[in-house]
Amino acid sequence: MARTSTIMIIRKSIHTFLRSYNQFTIASILALPFSLSILLSSSLSPDFISLQHTIHFRLRSLFEAAGIPISSQFFSSFNLKLSQTITSAILLLPVTFSFLLITKAFVIQSVNTHRKNQSSFAGIYNSILRTQLWNSFLIMSVNATSFWVLFIAFSCLEKIVSSSTSILLLSTIGGISYSVVIANTMIVCNMALVLSGIETQGGLISIVKSFLMIKRRIPTALSLAIYMNITLAGIEALFQFRVASAYSNSGKSNPSPAMVFEGLLIAYLYSIIITLDTITGCIFYKSCKIRGCKISIHDQEAGRRHGYFLEVKRQKEEELY
Repeated sequence: MARTSTIMIIRKSIHTFLRSYNQFTIASILALPFSLSILLSSSLSPDFISLQHTIHFRLRSLFEAAGIPISSQFFSSFNLKLSQTITSAILLLPVTFSFLLITKAFVIQSVNTHRKNQSSFAGIYNSILRTQLWNSFLIMSVNATSFWVLFIAFSCLEKIVSSSTSILLLSTIGGISYSVVIANTMIVCNMALVLSGIETQGGLISIVKSFLMIKRRIPTALSLAIYMNITLAGIEALFQFRVASAYSNSGKSNPSPAMVFEGLLIAYLYSIIITLDTITGCIFYKSCKIRGCKISIHDQEAGRRHGYFLEVKRQKEEELY
């Protein structure tokens, strides 16, 4: 059922993109600076950026203090990728809060043109901007909590488990658990941006609604995220192979015009997937049909109690497609 629903949502998203191709092409062009920034940042080595080198060294020291076998290939790659992700998140804050959010606001407004109470672009952008600020705080909190739990767990287990194989197994389980927690957090945050843009009600309440929506449809939400992330990772690998590696092997100080054009083309493909991801989020939202937070307050003197509740109404998927 989840696989069928996922395929139907993706097909509907592609159909929506092709139906208004000119309009969504503009959105993809708006996301081009963000795509270029994230592709270039992912291709830099830790020695190229002092901040990434510092984060890489600090994470290595933290894993070593927790008793994690940092000499293993798994945690060596995990540490490198994690330091790249943290560095990219810090360096990409300006383009994230500008070009990425502008693109998402433009796409959300374009998808919901049929609504009677059409929200303004400024209203949508302000809503998702407030939500993005809360998303950043949530992601930092989840990362800090995860590292604290892993540190405590490995510090306690190090005294009980002495075998190197057992420690490696526990380290792998810890790394996988951390990845699952972060992946679910990112799914909730991404959906919260779409939800806040459609309802023009940003902030913490959008994250709560997004969590409730995904909690009811976890398989579909995870499937959609996996498809999009695999596609984005494939485009990043293509950029690494066709542009970054070619530039490193060329030995030239400046890239050739053909290399620049190919890099722009790959970045445009990345922008298209970002646009499709936002459209998919809008379609997924419509399939769940989440209504706003309704607060029912009664008179306490009349002996009635105060009630606070979230009403979630799901629309039949057959009606959506």
